[in-house]
Amino acid sequence: MVTAMGSFLWTRFVLVVISALVAMLGLAGLAQASEVQVAVAANFMLPMKKIAAAFEQDTGYKTALAFGSTGKFYAQIKQGAPFHVLLAADAQTPARLSQEGLAVAGSSFTYAVGRLVLWSKRPGLVDAEGAVLGRGNFSKLALADPSLAPYGAAAVEALAKLGLLEQLRPRFVFGDSVSQAYLFVATENATLGFVAMSQVLPDGVRAPGSAWLVPGHLHEPIRQDAVLLAGARQYPGARALMGYLQGERARQIIRSAGYEVR
Repeated sequence: MVTAMGSFLWTRFVLVVISALVAMLGLAGLAQASEVQVAVAANFMLPMKKIAAAFEQDTGYKTALAFGSTGKFYAQIKQGAPFHVLLAADAQTPARLSQEGLAVAGSSFTYAVGRLVLWSKRPGLVDAEGAVLGRGNFSKLALADPSLAPYGAAAVEALAKLGLLEQLRPRFVFGDSVSQAYLFVATENATLGFVAMSQVLPDGVRAPGSAWLVPGHLHEPIRQDAVLLAGARQYPGARALMGYLQGERARQIIRSAGYEVR
């Protein structure tokens, strides 16, 4: 009788423990599902981290941020990656996703306009006119892969207009994103490189070295658009983030990071 009762109590204990574990896993899954999954262009990493913190503070919604090249995010979204929002480094990718039914039509807007900078970690190497490119007194020139990253495409366009593209092409070192191009220069694996202004002037503090702000007429504007992805149509957190990005607190963070806001 005692053995039967003990077995009964043990079975009940095990069932209670299992039920508790299932409940905890369910809550963990719910918490993860409640996060806004955001794919963010690599150049926008620093300001987006600040915006995400402010967004959570102001709304209670949490975000899970992934950083990378816009081209790679496009491929991942095509393959079913569960992102809710894309903050691209261009305007074309959000428009393409909308046309293909992978984003909510009419939801895209320009959250920032980027500026291209030629930067070296060496003080005095890059002059105020970018003439160092013509002198060629450097071994490697870093830039983001133009087929994946709009900042790389802008760099190639600028070099073409300067008549230096073919001359300098043998010195190119490609990064998957503008962040990797920046890393090549920061670690001096490349003498200089084309990066985002936000990377060398975060919060108005100039990075060590020398830089040239590439004139806007040398390349198409680097208009960076955000878009609500199709899987987030009914997801309030994603819609809240899209609205928050257009609010003054987010716009102030974006401007302080070296972007233009329209």
